[in-house]
Amino acid sequence: MDNFTKNIPPLTPEQLAEIEELSKMSYDEIDFSDIPPISKEELKKFKPARLRRKKAEKVAS
Repeated sequence: MDNFTKNIPPLTPEQLAEIEELSKMSYDEIDFSDIPPISKEELKKFKPARLRRKKAEKVAS
């Protein structure tokens, strides 16, 4: 587990139930209308997260 995820609390039973229900939805049932369109030029600017992350600097204690 890395530093980013170690402070994330576990999912609640309600959250797990919601995820279970969402996983049963077909792609056609998902409403994407609130997501703005992205142009091909904008997509070219994206980089995978592993390439964006800076390595943690070691700090003397």
